[in-house]
Amino acid sequence: KCNFSLYFLLEVERKIRANDREYNSSFKYATNSIKTSKYNPFTFLPLNLFEQLQRIANAYFLFLLILQVIPAISSLSWFTTVVPLVLVLSVTAAKDAIDDIVSTHVTNCVVCSRRKFFSLFHNRLISEKWMNVQVGDIIQLENNQFVTADLFLLSSSEPLNLVYIETAELDGETNLKVKQALTVTGDMGDNLEALAAFNGEVCCEPPNNRLDRFTGTLTFDSQKYSLDNERVLLRGCTLRNTDWCFGLVLFAGPETKLMQNCGKSTFKRTSIDRLMNVLVLFIFGLLALMCIILAVGNGIWENHAGSKFNAFLPREENTVFLAFLTFWSYIIILNTVVPISLYVSMEVIRLGNSYYINWDRNMYHARTDTPAEARTTTLNEELGQIKYIFSDKTGTLTQNIMTFNKCSINGKSYGDLVYQEMTPVDFSFNRLADPKFFFYDHTLVEAIKLGLPDVHAFFRLLALCHTVMAEEKREGDLVYQAQSPDEGALVTAARNFGFVFRSRSPETVTIEEMGIQRSYELLAILDFNNVRKRMSVIVRNPEGKLSLYCKGADTIIYERLHPSCSEVMKVTTEHLNEFAGEGLRTLVLAYKDLDEEYFSEWKQRHHESSVALEDREEKLEKLYEEIEKDMMLIGATAIEDKLQDGVAQTIEQLAKAEIKIWVLTGDKQETAENIGYSCNLLREEMNDVFIVAANSPKEVRQELRDAHLKMCPDTEQDKFLIPEIILGNTPKVVQDENVNGEYGLVINGHSLAFALESNMELEFLRTACMCKTVICCRVTPLQKAQVVELVKKYKKAVTLAIGDGANDVSMIKAAHIGVGISGQEGMQAVLSSDFSFAQFRFLQRLLLVHGRWSYLRMCKFLRYFFYKNFTFTFVHFWYAFFCGFSAQTVYDEGFITLYNLVYTALPVLGMSLFDQDVNAGWSLEYPQLYVPGQLSQYFSKRAFMMCALHSWYSSLVLFFVPYAATYDTARDDGKDGADYQSFALITQTCLTVTVCVQLGLDLSYWTVVNHLFVWGSLGMFFILTFTMYTDGLFRLHPSFFAFIGTARNCLNQPNVWLTVALTAILCVLPVVAYRFFYSQISPTINDKVRYKVCQMKEPAPRPRRTRLTRRSTRRSGYAFSHAHGYGDLVTSGRFLRRHALTPSTGLIPTGRSPGFKPTGRSAGYSPVGREQNPKQKVEPTSLQMFRAVKDGSF
Repeated sequence: KCNFSLYFLLEVERKIRANDREYNSSFKYATNSIKTSKYNPFTFLPLNLFEQLQRIANAYFLFLLILQVIPAISSLSWFTTVVPLVLVLSVTAAKDAIDDIVSTHVTNCVVCSRRKFFSLFHNRLISEKWMNVQVGDIIQLENNQFVTADLFLLSSSEPLNLVYIETAELDGETNLKVKQALTVTGDMGDNLEALAAFNGEVCCEPPNNRLDRFTGTLTFDSQKYSLDNERVLLRGCTLRNTDWCFGLVLFAGPETKLMQNCGKSTFKRTSIDRLMNVLVLFIFGLLALMCIILAVGNGIWENHAGSKFNAFLPREENTVFLAFLTFWSYIIILNTVVPISLYVSMEVIRLGNSYYINWDRNMYHARTDTPAEARTTTLNEELGQIKYIFSDKTGTLTQNIMTFNKCSINGKSYGDLVYQEMTPVDFSFNRLADPKFFFYDHTLVEAIKLGLPDVHAFFRLLALCHTVMAEEKREGDLVYQAQSPDEGALVTAARNFGFVFRSRSPETVTIEEMGIQRSYELLAILDFNNVRKRMSVIVRNPEGKLSLYCKGADTIIYERLHPSCSEVMKVTTEHLNEFAGEGLRTLVLAYKDLDEEYFSEWKQRHHESSVALEDREEKLEKLYEEIEKDMMLIGATAIEDKLQDGVAQTIEQLAKAEIKIWVLTGDKQETAENIGYSCNLLREEMNDVFIVAANSPKEVRQELRDAHLKMCPDTEQDKFLIPEIILGNTPKVVQDENVNGEYGLVINGHSLAFALESNMELEFLRTACMCKTVICCRVTPLQKAQVVELVKKYKKAVTLAIGDGANDVSMIKAAHIGVGISGQEGMQAVLSSDFSFAQFRFLQRLLLVHGRWSYLRMCKFLRYFFYKNFTFTFVHFWYAFFCGFSAQTVYDEGFITLYNLVYTALPVLGMSLFDQDVNAGWSLEYPQLYVPGQLSQYFSKRAFMMCALHSWYSSLVLFFVPYAATYDTARDDGKDGADYQSFALITQTCLTVTVCVQLGLDLSYWTVVNHLFVWGSLGMFFILTFTMYTDGLFRLHPSFFAFIGTARNCLNQPNVWLTVALTAILCVLPVVAYRFFYSQISPTINDKVRYKVCQMKEPAPRPRRTRLTRRSTRRSGYAFSHAHGYGDLVTSGRFLRRHALTPSTGLIPTGRSPGFKPTGRSAGYSPVGREQNPKQKVEPTSLQMFRAVKDGSF
């Protein structure tokens, strides 16, 4: 047991015994419960108080409270500070507690209540919650269930103990992957007695974040078996097309590889909060300086004039001690320079703006019944300052649906339609057609029915040349497992057009051609890889004819075509350019008839090369090149990797707002590039797109430097040594560099690993930031977070990460703002996010409307709040020079109490909740309005200093104008009008009217609520003033209501109202003049847009039809992306499923099969078996609408 404690401190290997909880519990492995709450009942109070006291102002008011309990220095009661302080802390604590409880409740609903599994306990399966899983348990998972923990696969329902899993939440890939159990454990099947008696011991690596690696051994019946990544199912995967499987829990809860990649939750604060801490320190310094000046003034006054009053006010203290007490007295009196209500008001504003997001119907997704949700209420204004967006690809930009849109067969293009009049093709003639498949060009079906040889050859190739697996559990109920969704879409298209792939064996492929079943002998699969960019199959048809069918990238296939195809190739090339210009992924098809004698000789050489010990790959490649030549061109396919609605338009809008978008995806490089071109992140108009794919640090550095030099040719080589200069104990900001032209950067995962090393990270960042678009592919979840952290570390910019899967959680937590898309990959991203919605297109409204408004309102609020409180406080400062520095207040105590609570609270809240410079429509019409927020132009240190100077000037006017107006004056009745109480009331009135006038100037959008708050506050000031200065209240409490009759006697004098008007005009005149001249000489983007909107006299911009602007001659390299070597596995028989049912033949005029599980819209193929869109009538995409408009214009 001593060894256990030492082992526990530093786990170097993990030992697990199946079905032995007592043994496994001795190691104290983590359970499967995951803590998502920030607090618990014991830590809430101290932890929340600690967080709140990190706000310097809260700590300051706690210190102020301590001062106020000292009678010698306090002229105010202690409860005037403790009540608001407790109120502020309590309100904030309650809000934090509610947020945490709601978030935890949602997580528990997802993790604990909904997701149950079957656990083997006492020789029987019992239903359990996820949180009850322990290391060493044997559990059963069923089809479409999430994998509960990291499991060692024991057995499955499939032949050869295979399971099919989807890893979209781990690496973003939607293609199915295959895992296989060991034979020794697979033989147990679903025999509960054998599984319960299983006592194998696993020795494996300790918990780590490596998703692509696992090492371990199984000891069972005195035999050792090697374990690798192929035997392990990771948490976050989803079981697909497998009835059941059993697994042994290796890692649970926070020790799973998924959670190891998730990163830690951090306490996020906005840039305004961080700036406020700096400003509050400055204000404290200013407060101390003013108090020191007044304390010194008190000391001087006591020495020169104070001695004359000793007869009336005898004092024993010396002058220095009196000055010391005066210093602390003025600290208390001038504390309103940092009002405690500031933070309460900020929380209320943030809460209100959060509800606007929740209530926005334009961000509601009706099909999934998903509204937008602000999951935190403290980061709203940060949405208005985003400079970098880090986006996942799969499920975020795309829908995970591949659609067969168009094709070219023997020089004729199919799929070009006027979409306003389109009706789907009726496939009722084919009983095996997929009912979710939509195609709109009826001429293609007619060509099929007419038996055109080229059209039949086209779809025959699609039905034969692939590595898709088929299962037919019921007659006509086909289920396809495609390692690539592209291949699934092509095979599905062939299925609907009458060439149905039914089954395969290692030697044969069975298809149904127009109702007639035909079995082709599969002689060879010439497999795909990234260099070949094509795949071929060699088959013998039932008549004995040998044929080679090939599909691949157009540039590769064209080089291997027979010269007689030149004319067809020209026309097909035009079609390919057209397809690529619409962002479709293209593929060229070709075939070749083979001579029996030649093939027999070639096959012998192929066998010899395949068993060669040296240069095997090179020899096979030569043979492939030899046979794949002089092929005949059949045509081309065009597949759309279905983007989410409005993705391209959203990216275009965000780019206009100077927001840079980086795509961080686990997908393959070619796929990521294709999506980059589809959504206009990458464009043909770019000067260059750099590809960084080196395999060593030296090569990666050189590629980055080459890219940098191409963008900035004048850069000297010595400047690459800047990293050593910049890097130090305190990271400095890396400024943006000017680049002529637009560039893109694509970097893969292994190159990124070198680029993120400390000696190269800055060079990578500088090069990447010079590019318009950056795409990082094949990256791990941890690398996603590292990229985000790198930008946060060296760029003075606010970052946002958006994703929909568990593989995005780490970057969502790392970014300043995390956005989760409640999509098809589960709820992990949403549960870790700050904001969530259903579609990527809602991001532009979140940022350009809600984010910009929130930031603008918060900045206006802070500028105005500091102005009104600085002005209020500075008047005290000037008054001190006229009251002997005695710490007497210039205002009535009632006014001091109500100034921030009643007289000025609601108007500023109304402005902060309802104000808008332009409405939502114009905000989206002019994304450039977003740029000032990125530059922090609305509120910064400079803006704060301007506000302080304005307050200093206003306080001078507010004190000296009433002072001069009342000095040595008489009332109408001849009585003296220059008394302290009258002066105090006039000053209070001038201050209240002035700050209301200033607020009116700051308001851009007057609503009924704003009118009510502004005029109501002014009315309340006069009502309460006359009420508190009545005889009745004086009799009740003379010391509290000492200003008896002052309002009645003072405010009936005309000169008082002239003083109020003159003071207000003098205070706002510099502001009006400055804004007028500045708008004429150097207008801001806001000034320009507001002027343009006023000129147009329209409440909102006219809706415009979005047209695709992309024109590209680039064609995707290939549209199928399964793993190299998959063809060998198919022909080996390892991955075969059950034999298909014996199908009947013949076409039937009516009726359809129920289809197969992976369904999709418009010939869409989704490898996960989800319903994508149940609607029969499909709206045309923006691409199709553009084509329709273009064609109709001729």
